[in-house]
Amino acid sequence: MMTLKFTGEVPFKKVYVHGLVRDQEGQKMSKSKGNVLDPLDIIDGIDLEDLVQKRTGGLMQPQMAAKIEKQTRKHYPEGIAPYGTDALRFTFLSLASTGRDVKFDMSRLEGYRNFCNKLWNATRFVMESIGQTDDTLLTQAQIDDMNNGEVELSLADRWIQSRLQQAQKEIGESLENFRFDHAAQSLYDFVWNEYCAWYLELSKPVLWDENSSEAQKRAARRTLVHTLESILRLAHPMMPYITEEIWQTIAPIANKGGDTIMLAPYPLFEESLVDDQSDIDIEWLKGVITGIRNIRAEMGIGPGKPIKALFKNGSADDQARLQANTKFLMNMVKLEEITWLNDGDAAPLSATALVGEMEVLVPMAGNIDVAAELNRLTRAFDKNEKELGRVAGKLNNPKFVDKAPDDVIEKEKAKLADFESTSKKLSEQIEAIKAL
Repeated sequence: MMTLKFTGEVPFKKVYVHGLVRDQEGQKMSKSKGNVLDPLDIIDGIDLEDLVQKRTGGLMQPQMAAKIEKQTRKHYPEGIAPYGTDALRFTFLSLASTGRDVKFDMSRLEGYRNFCNKLWNATRFVMESIGQTDDTLLTQAQIDDMNNGEVELSLADRWIQSRLQQAQKEIGESLENFRFDHAAQSLYDFVWNEYCAWYLELSKPVLWDENSSEAQKRAARRTLVHTLESILRLAHPMMPYITEEIWQTIAPIANKGGDTIMLAPYPLFEESLVDDQSDIDIEWLKGVITGIRNIRAEMGIGPGKPIKALFKNGSADDQARLQANTKFLMNMVKLEEITWLNDGDAAPLSATALVGEMEVLVPMAGNIDVAAELNRLTRAFDKNEKELGRVAGKLNNPKFVDKAPDDVIEKEKAKLADFESTSKKLSEQIEAIKAL
């Protein structure tokens, strides 16, 4: 009313009301129950004795003090560690689902504090990769060269630029529709699962390989910096303090002007940077890398031991992707030799991972624990048989076949064929292992 009186305008045109905040057991927070959490205690931390005193002091029902103290010591045996403002803010955003109360969970808070730390660690890696440290700052000439020099984008560079656009689109739409939980999840997934888990790792073979051209290295450095700078602007409404502090360092290197990230333009979706083919190619590469890493883990092969890998039953596209991504594979899964087996070529007894129809083979000679490999294949076979039975059951159910659209039935039939093919291959591998 005061704003309307003196300015002639309503103070807020849109108001978002979130659900009731409850404790970890779903109970409404109240002073009488002793389950209230002071946000400042979460931000700054509080030891157990001070927390007990705070929760039991000045109660309207003093007889509840013993029960409240017992609950407090049970749920917070070490007190509350300091989590910081941004972790708390991001946690509440991620929990703010439409039409639902907020069940506050300290384990979620722990996870999002780790997410804040992830941003710091990613920034440290980027700074080291471009040659800037606390003692050695980049010159303006070096910054200009990185931002304006000739570049040769790698598959990973094109992919992360494309994924950034998708993240910007999802986050922008979620904020516009007041789905702060969706915006927080999209940001988390992009930063943690794509930028940090994959792109930072994929940049290393380019930056560290002496055979990489300067244009390739420049492209990786530029992409590292500009993607991080965009992430900071995307995250700023959700994590204002960390993003402001990091942006003050990153922005000049990315040739972004302005005194504060608060006044920087919010990143917008650019369809011209979407590269669907890079998504397909990277998913293939991730499948190969993950498959070989799983074989290493299950066979007990140390991550630093060089191994050979053979590829068979793939398509021409698989062969082209293998040739184009040799550098990534040699570095990221420590391969000493890559061999493509043509039709009719005999393969040694090997541990196998499937990427689509293509088989990725790691020879067992010198690497294999026969019992462990047999156990691995048997578990994979049992899991595949379970899925095969589920799909077969649907297709044998008249109610499903009569009511489901034709395209859905065809998809289920294709799944069944894939599972049958996989079971056959796994069965053959199991028999081969048993023959050792």
